[in-house]
Amino acid sequence: MKISYNWIKQFIKTDWSPEQTSELLTDLGLEVEGLETYQSVKGGLEGIIVGEVLTCIQHPNADRLKVTTVNIGLENPVQIVCGAPNVAAGQKVPVATIGTTLYTEDGEAWTIKKGKIRGEESHGMICAEDELGLGKSHDGIMVLENDLVVGTALADIFEIENDHVFEIGLTPNRADAMSHFGTARDLRAGLVQQDIITQLITPSVSAFHVDNRSLKIDVDIHKKELAPRYCGITISDIKVQDSPAWLQHRLKAIGLTPKNNIIDATNYVLHELGQPLHAFDTAKIIGNKIEVKTVASGTKFTTLDGVERELHEDDLMICNAEAPMCIAGVYGGLHSGVTETTTSIFLESAYFNPVSIRKTAKRHGLNTDASFRFERGIDPNITEYALKRAALLIIEISGGIITSDIVDFYPNKIEDLHVHLTFDKVTKLVGQEIPEETIKSILTSLDFKINNVTETGLGLTIPAYRNDVQRQADVIEEILRVYGYNKIETTTKLNASISNSSRFEDYKLQNVVGNQLAGQGFYEIMANSLTSPDYTALSEQLKAEHNVTMLNPLSNDLSVMRQSLLFSGLEAISYNINRKATDLKFFEFGKSYHNYGDNKEELKHLTLFSTGNKTGETWSTPQSPSDFFYLKGIINATLERLGITRFNTKPFKNDVFSEGLMLEQGKTKLVEFGMVKNAILKHFDISQTVLYADFNWDAIIEIAKRNTISFKAISKYPEVRRDFALLLDDKVLFEDIHTIAKQTEKKLLKNINLFDVYQGENLPDGKKSYAVSFTFQDENKTLTDKQVDKVMSKLKSNFETKLGAELR
Repeated sequence: MKISYNWIKQFIKTDWSPEQTSELLTDLGLEVEGLETYQSVKGGLEGIIVGEVLTCIQHPNADRLKVTTVNIGLENPVQIVCGAPNVAAGQKVPVATIGTTLYTEDGEAWTIKKGKIRGEESHGMICAEDELGLGKSHDGIMVLENDLVVGTALADIFEIENDHVFEIGLTPNRADAMSHFGTARDLRAGLVQQDIITQLITPSVSAFHVDNRSLKIDVDIHKKELAPRYCGITISDIKVQDSPAWLQHRLKAIGLTPKNNIIDATNYVLHELGQPLHAFDTAKIIGNKIEVKTVASGTKFTTLDGVERELHEDDLMICNAEAPMCIAGVYGGLHSGVTETTTSIFLESAYFNPVSIRKTAKRHGLNTDASFRFERGIDPNITEYALKRAALLIIEISGGIITSDIVDFYPNKIEDLHVHLTFDKVTKLVGQEIPEETIKSILTSLDFKINNVTETGLGLTIPAYRNDVQRQADVIEEILRVYGYNKIETTTKLNASISNSSRFEDYKLQNVVGNQLAGQGFYEIMANSLTSPDYTALSEQLKAEHNVTMLNPLSNDLSVMRQSLLFSGLEAISYNINRKATDLKFFEFGKSYHNYGDNKEELKHLTLFSTGNKTGETWSTPQSPSDFFYLKGIINATLERLGITRFNTKPFKNDVFSEGLMLEQGKTKLVEFGMVKNAILKHFDISQTVLYADFNWDAIIEIAKRNTISFKAISKYPEVRRDFALLLDDKVLFEDIHTIAKQTEKKLLKNINLFDVYQGENLPDGKKSYAVSFTFQDENKTLTDKQVDKVMSKLKSNFETKLGAELR
């Protein structure tokens, strides 16, 4: 929010420097993030002086140039080459001397230098009004009044507005400070604590009166709960034209572009008092009637920016007898606003329901100065005052007259809030005692009314515009920010408590697994939990009715909570692939959200994504793509790190995986993983294979908690390895071999490993060859060949019997 210092000083008399004021505003909670200077004429006409053209002759080498001698108050005249068609001897003109900086319309600076133009020396520049920023004309040089004294600085002749502008980072709760008057009110409270007593000056509306009642506009409020207060008045015989310079300077200083005197007046009062207003051309109010209501969903409406919008059934609209004219409190309509031909207006000043305005603004993706204030809650008791203030301003600058009584619909007055404040509570929350008289002074300076005073506390009435002050703690916060946080002493003693936490806390296990995955080349991603409702169509496992929808979505693409972490991960993969990063390994800890009617559920997940090559390109290591078994190894290592080594594996397919495996412990699903189907990848414009794993993190944490760690000494006796080359049917899995082997020998068999798989020539159809190693060890003695051969014989027999295996 931009605040003009000159504008503030219309409400409060202070000789503090802008820098001092910045510090005080920041201490008061209105953090000044930047302080800029503003000049109505950039550069302030510095270096521009009045000159008199003594002679003017044709340039010998250019048809369109003149060579002039100009008296600028020095001992000798200077020669200036000028290309303006209207330059002539005897004129008083503005001259930019050597070293003067001028600015283009875009704000780019350029400096006047001594030089030669077509062979003739030029010691300055005779300026046009657009070159000085005093107008838009570039038809010729600017000719000044003939009675001006040569050598006079142009800044002394033209009134230049010099201002300082504060950029205030306003917090959402401070709706009361969203204006120059509100900021001045806080500044006054701060100055009072500096022992500077000053009065707050409010613009007078005592001159307001109705000239006649020749143009009455009827007002009908259909939605009283959405428009608790609505005021309006008609002003006729106006002349729409440019605003006076002072008004344009005020608006330009805070970054607004002047439009015309009527619109500028409403914007001025908006930023002066914080009350949004809107002017309707009465010629476009069909039926001389205004209706404040909602319209049918799907109604088309074109706003001032020329965009046709589709209205929602809850959007509050300002309508005439036939059609909508304005989205109430948000944006005006294209066909009802003020134009150059407007001669009479209906001026609106209202208090709209903040929640309704916020929802409408978000639905249509609009953020205007009006909606910014309405949705945070403006002062409902300033509505009529601001209307009178704006009406008088419009009459002053447009020559109009007031042609109706004020319509003021306010059936249920919004009452001020009453709060009881105890002095003990102030001391307890602040940490030190603040004198009672200081507390009273601060509250009075903030316009909080003190109704009664007792030994223990104060009975207060909080003005309605302070909708953020609801409780005793809120009042104490107001006292503290004005009193000054810097005045609160810090204690020399620091108290802290240490809590006992389990090593199986969620965040600790996340750190353990996250560090391991990072060491394996994975990068952690943190995706938005808000996502598009369209993603439910990509999988039959996700149902649209199970979406948790947002009441006030930022956009349709962020309108529901995600039911799966898959799609947000694929968004990240697609984003990186489109930027030439194709070798990707991601992991994410996050939640999915599900709406099952009365039961809403959050589930914690760990997801892994792998696509492209396992490692980056190097001279020493050949590249190999990530595959199913690579991801399986990462998953097994992750579970093993958490102490989970016993689980069952079974293949499965669904509409997400083209090939997949599920790891289970009993009836508890631990992990689902596999290759994502091409149909889903195509939706994200991904053409390469993506491997995806989804861990049931909640279940894994519970299982990890039940695991106990046992320790044993490393065996002193050697291991023995034996290998089998088994000819098997295609349908036989390594898991079948592993299970049979473990059942055959539980004591001596320590490890089983598949180290080669062969399918192809010299093998019968439907057959494959597995090369499997078996590692044996006795922890109490050295194994003999006889013992090992006996176990290998049993293994061979069981493989032949149960799997139909043959030794190759």
